[in-house]
Formats: sequence, C-alpha cells, structure tokens
Amino acid sequence: MIDLAVANAEETFDRMREPLAERGIRAHHVPVSERIVPLGTDAPWSPGEYDVGFVYPGRPMEGGVADALLEVPWLNDREAILTSRNKAEVLARLERADLPVPRSVYVSNEVGESELIEAFDRLESPVVVKPNSTTRGVGVAKAHDLDSFLGICDYLSLVHDYRATGDRSFLIQEYLPDATDYRVMILDGEYVGAVERRLPDDAVREGQWKHNVHRGARARGVDLPSEWRRLAESVAEVLEVPFLGVDLLETGERVVVNETNARPTIDEATKYEPGFYDRLAGAIADRAGVSGTG
Repeated sequence: MIDLAVANAEETFDRMREPLAERGIRAHHVPVSERIVPLGTDAPWSPGEYDVGFVYPGRPMEGGVADALLEVPWLNDREAILTSRNKAEVLARLERADLPVPRSVYVSNEVGESELIEAFDRLESPVVVKPNSTTRGVGVAKAHDLDSFLGICDYLSLVHDYRATGDRSFLIQEYLPDATDYRVMILDGEYVGAVERRLPDDAVREGQWKHNVHRGARARGVDLPSEWRRLAESVAEVLEVPFLGVDLLETGERVVVNETNARPTIDEATKYEPGFYDRLAGAIADRAGVSGTG
C-alpha cells in the first residue's frame, strides 16, 4: 500500500479515500491549517510516515511547515499552487500562448485615481474587479459605472494599507453576461471530466452572478465538446500543473479561460470520465516513485 497525505478539506478526502484504497493507496487526512502544530519531537507527523502528498496546502506558510515535517513529494507541488493562485500570471502566460482569456488589466496598488480611470476606460461597463490571489470568489465584485468602480478600489486600498497583506494587486476584467460556467478537470495533461456550474433560478432573479459552488451554485456533470477539452488540456500544459481545474466561460460566441485551480475539489465519481480513479491512482504512484498500485 502507498500512504498518501491529503491536506485538502475533509469533503474531498472522504470522497477519494475508498476509491483509492481499492487501488492500493491508503489516504490519510493531514489538516495543516486552523490548528496548533508542535514543531519539536512531539510534531504530529514525521518523515517517512507517508510516501507522497496529494496537493500542497493552499496557505504557503502552513504548507512550508507541513512540507518540512512530512518530507514527501506532492502530486501538485508548491510551485504549482503558487502559479495557479496568481490569476494575473496565469492570464499572462495563457495569452502569450495564444489561448483565449477575458480582456484584463492588472493593477498593482498603490496607484492614483487618474491611472484607475484610465484602466477602467480600457473596458466596457460593467467590469469585474477581482483580487489577484483569493479563491472561492472572495472579494470579486461587479462595477456598473466609474463611481462604483472607484469605490471598490477604495476598499481594496484600505485592505492593502495593512503591511501584512501579501498581495496588493487586483484585476479589472470584462464582464461576460449570461456566460455558462464550466470547471474542467485535467490530470497529467488529459481531460478527465467536467461540470457545469449553474445558479438556482431564484438566485439569478435576486441578482447573483458568481458561479462558485461555495456561493450556492450547483454542479452537474457534462460532456464537453472535444475542442473545449483540448483547450483545457493546453492550459495545463502551459502552466505545467499535473492536476488542474480549468474554469471556462462560454457565451455562445466565444469560450475563454477564466481561472485555474491547482487545489480542485474532488466531486462525485459520476461527474468524471470512466477510469478517473485508475488514472489518479497511477499519477499518485508515479509521484511516489512506485511502479504500480494494487
């Protein structure tokens, strides 16, 4: 058996534990955040206890501690997590590779009001204002006009005034109305499944527009066209991330890569292609340096 350290949320751990056990991988939940971790001889983990880690923790500080104590290779390592978390870097890399992305402007605070107005005027209203390195849709807002845009920027400036703020940048992006949102899963460069994320009708009527599952959207498995699959595979190839969630927005006229997630939630098995867990087990075994599982 391969012993796998899983630092993800318990929901993902619970879903993957049994399918991986059937394939010779014993998953252990190793939560690293929102807890106290002794660093001496009574540390909760020790080198050699696990063979491999699933994906590096999302918080770099906690991840560094876990990495030092566990001493394991990760399916998605620290570099993969930091690359995916930096939304502006992802968009820049993909655009350089001629992959379709939303029109975007990157702002590194602190900048003056005249510069913000110039950035706003580059796009048509409304625009989306998005903190560069947050997840789950946190802090993402829609500005319908210049006044609301500058108000959102004022709030971001207040947050960025705190010296401990690690990332003082944000994105201004074109708003794509009525876009359909897809999360596409790529494993070792190949498509392994996708879901459409849709808001309940009552949420849409109330003005909600962000499609994050953590904000109430519902995910259902879908069968994507081959060209969209290849697009998501190209994203993973450009970013060099082994296990990647790729968020696509489709408007009927175009499909763009909106964001990526190198710590994707594992959904119900019915939303993946047949053989998903076989391939996941194989990728974990390869990272652990084991020739096979079972």
